[in-house]
Amino acid sequence: MREKIRIYEAVIVEGRYDKIKLSNIIDAFILETDGFSIFKDKKKLAFIKKLALERGIVVLTDSDHAGFMIRSHIASAVPKSRIKNVYIPDVYGKEKRKAAPSKEGKIGVEGMSTEVILNAFEKAGVTASKVTCDNPVTTADFFELGLTGGADSKKKRKALCAELDLPEFLSVSSLISCINNMMSKEEFAKKVKAMRI
Repeated sequence: MREKIRIYEAVIVEGRYDKIKLSNIIDAFILETDGFSIFKDKKKLAFIKKLALERGIVVLTDSDHAGFMIRSHIASAVPKSRIKNVYIPDVYGKEKRKAAPSKEGKIGVEGMSTEVILNAFEKAGVTASKVTCDNPVTTADFFELGLTGGADSKKKRKALCAELDLPEFLSVSSLISCINNMMSKEEFAKKVKAMRI
């Protein structure tokens, strides 16, 4: 199996199937817009802007009209210098899980081959990062700190998200990924201890 490519920037995609596809190819913080809900979700858009300012973002949407609308909406909220656009080619057909092709008949990110996606990243100048996390925060650390597996774990995670200026909607795995991109395991442990949660 091919080794995943680590990307420093946060990668923004449309939906969960796109995220699943990319998770098998790259090692990065991947955030879904949940399609057009990004137009109403001010918290998520603010979070995307925060990610862009802190580490930069890579936007990878489908090559249909909807994908370009979402891409444009994100671009309007983020400084140009903090965004990289990755474009997939127009390929006509349908994804395996769908009964019929999309309205425009184009295959989206989830239906693209690994090679096509990697080529699209390369064309956009998005390359592997040399940043590594030798001792990352894990789900076991979260459990040990009471951030999972306890009666008040959700409340503690919500407090942690507020302290780190992250949106409360993040899943445990997304929160861990964010933390590993923001700080070392030692810094994280100190932060939680100082919060006394």
